Amino acid sequence: MANTDNITGTTALGSSRVQDAFGNISKCITLFGAIGAIVLGTVAVMAFTGHEASPFMWVRGAILFLITFLLHRFTARAAQGEYKAFDRLRTVATIMPIAIIAVDLIPGLCPAWYAVLQGLSALSIIAVAVITRGSALSGVFPAPNKK
Repeated sequence: MANTDNITGTTALGSSRVQDAFGNISKCITLFGAIGAIVLGTVAVMAFTGHEASPFMWVRGAILFLITFLLHRFTARAAQGEYKAFDRLRTVATIMPIAIIAVDLIPGLCPAWYAVLQGLSALSIIAVAVITRGSALSGVFPAPNKK
């Protein structure tokens, strides 16, 4: 019974193409976090200057910013060969942009500038979804054996 939870012995994992893919994923997640910090900073400035800053904007902005750290952790573990972390990263990167954009499309929930910034952050996560499903990583993480 082979253990496919961690594939650190796989030579493909150490290839420059695979490591470049994980480097690009890390850059996209960093961009996502930077945009999240800009969103939170803008909400703070808006609140302190007497403009609209709803609890929704604060909570959503904070949650999306904090998810950055979780995504970085998944990326680091996946780059070391952990299949579960790779699968979680790939799944979250696929679902999260859909959820972000769907919520932004609800009329009156948030101002247009907020929706635009959140949409930009979703683009960086879409890039992660594309990279995790791309050819550079396709053969590195085989599906685990069902027990």
